[in-house]
Amino acid sequence: MQTHEIARRFTDHFLEAGHTRVPSASLILDDPTLLFVNAGMVQFKPYFLGDAPPPYPRATSIQKCVRTGDIDEVGKTTRHNTFFQMAGNFSFGDYFKAGAIEHAWNLVTGSQDAGGYGFDPDRIWVTVYETDDEAIALWKKIAGLPEERIQRRDGLDNYWDMGVPGPGGPCSEIYYDRGPEHGRDGGPVVDEDRYLEIWNLVFMQDIRGEDSPKYGHLPIGVLPNKNIDTGMGIERVAYLLQGVDNVYETDLVRPVIARAEEFSGRRYGASHEDDIRFRVIADHARSGVMIIGDGVTPSNEGRGYVLRRLLRRIVRSSRLLGVQEPVLNAFAEVVRDEMAPTYPELASDFERISAVVGAEEEAFLQTLTSGSRIFDLAADSTKQAGGTQIGGDQAFQLHDTFGFPIDLTLEMAAEAGLTVDEERFRALMNEQRTRAKADAKARKVGHGDGSVYRTVLDKHGSTEFLGYTELSAEATIVGLLVGGQSVPAARTGEQVEIVLDRSPFYAEAGGQQADTGVLRGASFTVTISDVQAPVPGLRVHRGVVSDGEVSLDAAVVAEVDRSRRAAISRAHTGTHLVHAGVRGALGPAAAQAGSLNAPGRLRFDFTSPTGAVGAASLVEIEDEINAVLQEDREVQSYETSMDEARKLGAMMLFGEKYGDRVRVVDMGDYSRELCGGTHVGRTGEIGMIKVLSEGSIGSGVRRVDALVGLDAFRFLSKEHLLVSSLADQLKTPREELPERINSLVERVRTAERDLEKVRADAVLSSAAALAAGAEDVDGVALVAVATPDGVAGNDLRALASDVRARLGSAAGVVALFSADAGKVAFVVATTSAARDRGLAAGKLVPSFAAAIGGRGGGKPDLAQGGGTDPAGVPAAITALRAALRAS
Repeated sequence: MQTHEIARRFTDHFLEAGHTRVPSASLILDDPTLLFVNAGMVQFKPYFLGDAPPPYPRATSIQKCVRTGDIDEVGKTTRHNTFFQMAGNFSFGDYFKAGAIEHAWNLVTGSQDAGGYGFDPDRIWVTVYETDDEAIALWKKIAGLPEERIQRRDGLDNYWDMGVPGPGGPCSEIYYDRGPEHGRDGGPVVDEDRYLEIWNLVFMQDIRGEDSPKYGHLPIGVLPNKNIDTGMGIERVAYLLQGVDNVYETDLVRPVIARAEEFSGRRYGASHEDDIRFRVIADHARSGVMIIGDGVTPSNEGRGYVLRRLLRRIVRSSRLLGVQEPVLNAFAEVVRDEMAPTYPELASDFERISAVVGAEEEAFLQTLTSGSRIFDLAADSTKQAGGTQIGGDQAFQLHDTFGFPIDLTLEMAAEAGLTVDEERFRALMNEQRTRAKADAKARKVGHGDGSVYRTVLDKHGSTEFLGYTELSAEATIVGLLVGGQSVPAARTGEQVEIVLDRSPFYAEAGGQQADTGVLRGASFTVTISDVQAPVPGLRVHRGVVSDGEVSLDAAVVAEVDRSRRAAISRAHTGTHLVHAGVRGALGPAAAQAGSLNAPGRLRFDFTSPTGAVGAASLVEIEDEINAVLQEDREVQSYETSMDEARKLGAMMLFGEKYGDRVRVVDMGDYSRELCGGTHVGRTGEIGMIKVLSEGSIGSGVRRVDALVGLDAFRFLSKEHLLVSSLADQLKTPREELPERINSLVERVRTAERDLEKVRADAVLSSAAALAAGAEDVDGVALVAVATPDGVAGNDLRALASDVRARLGSAAGVVALFSADAGKVAFVVATTSAARDRGLAAGKLVPSFAAAIGGRGGGKPDLAQGGGTDPAGVPAAITALRAALRAS
């Protein structure tokens, strides 16, 4: 049975059972705890947590998932995959254990002719939580399973929660016995290779406290509504039903390996080492294409960094298979062809996906060259210092700054007879991940614990947003927090977080900055500086009590700063126009990758795998956008169904989660996007858009900065005054200014080159005098002096070499220092006779470098470095002299 058919049967089974079909969420959701969606239940978390009411009593989905915790293990065995599809059925206070078991059993063991999977019921085993007698009884009653094929397990295996206080419950896992040729008798508790888990049923019934029942602690309560969350691994079911040994041999994955076989001329199954590389390619190609499809581009942080690792591991594995030509596009094409029947957007958006992988492969090939040079320097330095291990800090720098895979560093180190401090490297990686997660969580939640906000939501419901039509409204304070804790009142000067039952304030979202303004009560005023939505449906107004005492349940008039809102709305509509202009000029590969809509200015990030946008193209885009402003088009905002929005051709942003009903911002045939932000009524209200700059902010991602409205006019006015002033000072017509300025710049550069040559000649001419003034330090001729400030590095090396040559056959050491702009550079050179006495330039550096707050290194004959304390040069010379005496 083909994989797409397995997914179709799952969906049909649950649609017939009254479930609502919910499309797969994007792999990218606004969840600070996740880099990527890693389970089918993630998009339903607000319903399970009680943050939002479920729009349906039961649902089903086929969710694309990525798990990245064991990227380095992928390929080593057939069990690890980063991308997979999880089929799930969900009940929100509707059916419970009996329904979940019955639905799963009927699909798993139902005949294939009747739409089931046709697994032999006699080869099905299940596990249950150790105290869940109810589930055991239901398996016996509904499925007729004998006692010996139902096994109890502890909380580590059969209890589920989110890792934090909240909903949880026992689970029951369904296993298929692959037969004695795959392992020992005795069920899943004995051998999970033979008995393969295919489906997990979670019975969400408990409220867990700080300590999880997974570790033997008791729940602290029972949920008012019992829920069901299940997850079936599509790929696992596929390889069982297709009669192959593992996921890599299934119908959607094996074609990628076949393409790699064509490239390399090698065969999967012929060599263990090659098989690892084939599996890395197959797995990472699928993950990479799916992640790019959801709008991620390669970068050095977060999701982009994971994507970069995946793509570069493909290239590296291909090179180890002997493939030298570019490969990523070819593998991406295979993934597109295999996955598009379920995810048609991969085909419609493939031009962009192809451009991203092509640009990343080209960049990585350059990285392999530059990174190899950096590695060689690190290896040489380690060997010269007598070491055998490359530092973890150096490996981390190669990995983090240059995108050099750690496995490549390990391999090259082994080839050089060295090891790598992996423990230190892993520690640095963990520190980086911890910081990223903490920063993301802090930005969203602020002072309050998420449970505090959920308590307000549970008691009072969602905040009614009025801001599309009103900027002032009467409301009631239903939540009041100080320092993250609920309080009944707050006095003048206190920082507060306020939740209203209804509000005209826009909460920061979608690149649009939050509204500011005031809340006025009968005897108090609160100045609002920020508005956030830490949980779906709730607007938290953050500010300070500027007058009086604010209290819970007080009536207020919420007033948005009108001029700021208008300026932000102009910028947001301007961003839509810039998006349309850029996409029109560059094609569909130019997809939005981020934005900022602030008063009077906007920032638009977009994917551009082909590189910089030419100046002429930018001018054309700006002219086109301003022509649309001059047309004074109506800006319409309306709600419609997702299907209708697609038919209208509305652009959708990657990583956004859309419901069945969506809001469209429509400017006719020029721009039509899904958007929840605020906008002007007509394009003419924007006045003007002035593009200030365009540049790179990461591999394949560009940024446009622009001014809007009055800020754009003011900028042009200043530019006009500046140009007029230059024309007057240079006594040149404006249209001739570029040529005149270029001429002056070239004259200055010529003068600087001439001056530098004169200075260099003067410095180099002092070599004879310096050599003649060498002092004797225990039989070593030492020339250690501070040269004139500002001597360039090349000149300093040339002078040191010249002085060394003039010392002839004597054992000599030359150390020259030159200060410049608060820093100091130095060069150390040794004669052959000095080196015979064990005086190596590189080893002399540590003896004095600390005196100038510096470091350096090099070879026995020549070393160099720098420091941050020019005043320490005399002390450095003294330290060097002492080192020679001690040698």
